[in-house]
Amino acid sequence: MKRINNRTAICLTLLTTAVLSLSACTQESQNKIGRAINNWTGTNGVLEVYAGDKLVKKFIKIDKLTTAIGTSSDTERPYRYGYGVLDANLNGKQDKGEKKVYFEFSDYSTSYIFYENPDA
Repeated sequence: MKRINNRTAICLTLLTTAVLSLSACTQESQNKIGRAINNWTGTNGVLEVYAGDKLVKKFIKIDKLTTAIGTSSDTERPYRYGYGVLDANLNGKQDKGEKKVYFEFSDYSTSYIFYENPDA
């Protein structure tokens, strides 16, 4: 029988613990972990904001959208925010003079679509 060294045993123990811990999480906890990983890795997102059926704003090169959470209440707020390049001429690419900006929008007043840029 082949003997396992201490380093291998420790790695196997840590891996087993991580797998068991993740499998014991609720679905919501797993979703939060997945979102955290997605936020950490980033995406090349596009946010299109509509007024009725008309496209009025477009933000490109968005790493993530974040749902606001109350500082003291730890409750989700009804708006999202992020950073992205304001695509002033709505052509889907960053032109000279178009800069990264902070933005936020309400869940109540805005129609929007957020997606990963398939052309990037």
